[in-house]
Amino acid sequence: MFTHKRYTGIIEHYRNRLPVSETTRLISLGEGNTPLIQLQNIPRLTGKEVDIYVKFEGLNPTGSFKDRGMTMAVTKAVEAGSRAIICASTGNTSASAAAYAVRAGIKAFVLIPEGKIALGKLAQTLMYGAEIIQINGNFDKGMALVKEIVNHAPVTIVNSINPFRIDGQKTAAFEIVDELGDAPDYHCLPVGNAGNISAYWKGYKEYSTASETHKAVTDKRPVMCGYQAAGAAPFLAGKMIDNPETVATAIRIGHPQSWDLAWAAQKESGGWFDMFSDEQILAAQRLLSQHEGIFCEPASAASLAGALHDISTGKIPEGSKIVCTLTGNGLKDPDTAIKQCIATHPVTVEAELNAVKKVILDCL
Repeated sequence: MFTHKRYTGIIEHYRNRLPVSETTRLISLGEGNTPLIQLQNIPRLTGKEVDIYVKFEGLNPTGSFKDRGMTMAVTKAVEAGSRAIICASTGNTSASAAAYAVRAGIKAFVLIPEGKIALGKLAQTLMYGAEIIQINGNFDKGMALVKEIVNHAPVTIVNSINPFRIDGQKTAAFEIVDELGDAPDYHCLPVGNAGNISAYWKGYKEYSTASETHKAVTDKRPVMCGYQAAGAAPFLAGKMIDNPETVATAIRIGHPQSWDLAWAAQKESGGWFDMFSDEQILAAQRLLSQHEGIFCEPASAASLAGALHDISTGKIPEGSKIVCTLTGNGLKDPDTAIKQCIATHPVTVEAELNAVKKVILDCL
C-alpha cells in the first residue's frame, strides 16, 4: 500500500537546526518545500551554457517567502507569551503576519504606506482580519514607528529585525542544497529590506559548517548577488536613501533593516550588488511568464534581470549553476501585470464558429 509522509512545515522538517524544543508549540501553515525549477527556455536565449534554477517562494501559503520567517517569529512570540504581533510592511509581511497570527489565535497589527501597497497583498491582509493602520509615509517611516511602539505597547515585532525571522528564512538555502546535492555557484536575489540575502547566506554557512550538533551537508558556499530597483538602491548608493520609488513595491525600501548583515553576505561570499530600472525588471517578469510559465511579482524578477545581465557580460561565467530566488507570486500585484498586457487585451468577437476560427488561424 502506498504511503505518503505528510509535510508539516519548515520547523518540523529542520527542527534540529532551529531554536525550538520538543515542547514548543509550532505555528505552521505547511510553509516551505517550495519548488526549485530548472529553466528550460530562457537559458537558450542567453547563448551561453548555464544552468538557471528559480526557487519559487511564491508557492508558500500566503504567496511569498515571508512565511518561512513568520512561522518561526510567531512560534517564538507565542512561546514567550505574546498576545499580539506588529510589523511595518510593503505588503507581503503584512499578509504573512496576519495569517500566522490567526493560526496562533493572537492579534496582528500592521502598518502600511497609504496607497503604496499592491491590491493582492492588501486583500489578503484584510481577509485575514488584521488591524491595518495606514500611515502618511513610506515603509521606512512605518518601520521607525514600529520600533518605537514596542516601548509603549505589549506587542512583538515580526519584521526581519526579529532574529527568528532570519532563522526561518535560512531554511530555503537548506532546501536548495538538499535538492541540488550541493550549493549553487551563484545565488541571485532581489534586495529590499535585505533580510533574505542575509538569511540565505546564514543558511549556506550553517549547512557548510560542521559542529558537535550538526554535520556539514556541503563544504561549498555560493557567490551572493543582490539586485535592487534603480529608484530604491541604497546598497548601490552606499548609504540610506529617503523617498525610494519603484514599481517593484516589495523592494521599495530606502533604509534596509539588515544593512550590516547584507554587506557581510556580499563581502564574505565575494558577491556584489547591482541595480536595474523598472523597465528591465518588468521585462524579466514577462520573460519568465511567457517563456517558462512562471508568474512572479515584479520585485522577484529583479533576481533574474540581474542574473541574465551578469551572464551576458561574463561576470557569471559559462558552466555556472545559478539559483534565482523568486520571492512572491505574481497574483500579489495583478494591476501591474494587467497594465503590461494592454496591447494583448482579450479580442471580442461574435459567438459563432467562423469568428472564433478566424482569430485562431490568424494567430497560427
